[in-house]
Amino acid sequence: MAAGSGERDTNGMTGSDPDPAITAGLEAGGGVRPGDTPPGEASTAASSPDPPIPGRAIPVTLMVVLGLVILLIVVGLIGRIAGLFG
Repeated sequence: MAAGSGERDTNGMTGSDPDPAITAGLEAGGGVRPGDTPPGEASTAASSPDPPIPGRAIPVTLMVVLGLVILLIVVGLIGRIAGLFG
């Protein structure tokens, strides 16, 4: 058996140079039709990992502190208008 004939050799492996007469998808002259062979590499890039999800502790704390400051300002203005602070 010839290793280049596409037949199995003595160790059961197929030769690296198969016979064009029995190879599916080959046209006359050795060309292949579009779609008969897979692309040499992937046409799409691998997806990147998901971005980290930001923590919620800092925004919640910031909103609570800002709310307290605004509340103190409003209470102070109302107290001043009502004459509670002399």
